[in-house]
Amino acid sequence: MTSLLYTDKVVIITGGSSGIGRGCAQELVKAGAQVVICCNNEPEGRVAEEALRKASAGEQGGDVFFVYCDVRNSDDIRTLIETTAARYGKIDCLINNAGWHPPHKPIDDFSVEEFRDLLDLNLVSIFTASKFALPYLRQTRGNIINMASLVASIGQYQATTYVATKGAIIGFTKALAVDEATSGVRVNSVSPGNIYTPLWQQAIDAARDPTQYRAEGEGAQLLGRMGCVEEVGRLCLFIASQATFTTGVDHIISGGAELGYSQKSRNEHVREDEYSLVQN
Repeated sequence: MTSLLYTDKVVIITGGSSGIGRGCAQELVKAGAQVVICCNNEPEGRVAEEALRKASAGEQGGDVFFVYCDVRNSDDIRTLIETTAARYGKIDCLINNAGWHPPHKPIDDFSVEEFRDLLDLNLVSIFTASKFALPYLRQTRGNIINMASLVASIGQYQATTYVATKGAIIGFTKALAVDEATSGVRVNSVSPGNIYTPLWQQAIDAARDPTQYRAEGEGAQLLGRMGCVEEVGRLCLFIASQATFTTGVDHIISGGAELGYSQKSRNEHVREDEYSLVQN
């Protein structure tokens, strides 16, 4: 199979120091892109920058540059965009990846403030980065890729706030794709299912039975395993470099987790009067 190339293209990846963001950075650097990663942890970002640079040695000429950025801060985002444009003279692709999944709990236990904070991190940051990057992306007829989630389409147990943010990302992606079509800027989203990341490992470590918890995570997919961050990265590379007639589309990468009829009820029993409602 011929490797995909994105030679000399300039790509910004928010949350690019770990997890899916780092997987995206790795694949795009290998394809020859000049990749700017950001996160709100300076030591972690520097370590990722160095590791990605070493891993790309001898590849197609790609490089990595780290910029500190807390995506909840609009001034930080503006600095990220302007620093990238000043360093490379252009921006070809923005991957809005930064985000967080809070611990599972019922809506009764979430505060309004917690929901607003998560909206700032997962959703408002995407609006802000897109807004600031678009003047440059219009010049290059570039593209935006927003990281959503499979659960935006199918829901998730005790995750109302997270699912709401990810569903909004898909809606925002489609609306922005409509607006920017005349500028030649494509806007798409990617919805990962269970991808093995450091956050997934934290959940495994915190479980009562880590072995069983991981096995259940693996078994949720038809393919019998979790995805790898590099697989999400290769999908993003394809969207950026090859999917030139694709815009406003949500790309699910889930190993088939959403497919198949199965037991879903969490009720221990169903009352007889509920059956009578159905029969009538």
